Amino acid sequence: MNNLKLEVENEIAVLTIDRPKALNALNTETLEELNEVLTEIEGRDDVKVVILTGSGEKSFVAGADIAEMINFTAPEARAFGMRAADPFFKLQNMRQVTIAAVNGFALGGGCEISMACDIRIASDNAVFGQPECGLGIIPGFGGTQRLARLVGMGRAKEIIFTCQNIDANEAYRIGLVNKVVPQAELMDTAKKMASKILRNGSYAVSIAKAAINNGYDMDIKNAVEMEANLFGVVNDTHDKKEGMSAFLEKRKEKNFTDF
Repeated sequence: MNNLKLEVENEIAVLTIDRPKALNALNTETLEELNEVLTEIEGRDDVKVVILTGSGEKSFVAGADIAEMINFTAPEARAFGMRAADPFFKLQNMRQVTIAAVNGFALGGGCEISMACDIRIASDNAVFGQPECGLGIIPGFGGTQRLARLVGMGRAKEIIFTCQNIDANEAYRIGLVNKVVPQAELMDTAKKMASKILRNGSYAVSIAKAAINNGYDMDIKNAVEMEANLFGVVNDTHDKKEGMSAFLEKRKEKNFTDF
């Protein structure tokens, strides 16, 4: 891989977008590599949590690569947006939990890829924004859709229409990020959260993720019925028997094996 680094340790994958000279901007090659590596990770039983971050201290992902985009025709621009959709939906829907560790600029495509992750942890120097209207275009990697779902339609419109960047504390205040920490503590915080998740049944966590994602756009009646169906599924597993037995026996150690 030319633009990504992957490290796996203790069931946690750290996936780093590594284009520091371009502030980790997303170009076609990077998106294709991202799709390939996420496809690989999705099939690995030794990875339960993925932490996505950017190389260096200045930028998480500064956006899509404008140098590549400037001469796009309409069909080429649409294809570029759809090329991003594949890895972004993998981050959103893969059975592994995905955590964006946002260090520095998360603008345009950077804000959008962070929103595709399950959880966002921001360093105190992080900056979020959707500057596309200032370039005469609109967000093309899901920004108009995911931002409204996370912070509400009114705030999403304000951020997109004004092209006004927001700092990490404001992002936390409006619900765009889950946590803000000092930059030096960002990766440790992300790994500690991953470790907390790993203490639980990984199969149960993956089913809970699917229930939340799939039910979000359903009407409440059908969503609750869907949850009941999945509740039935997880009640017929080794991990359910192990978890409940440990509770009744007052055991702290649990031997969860399902995934």
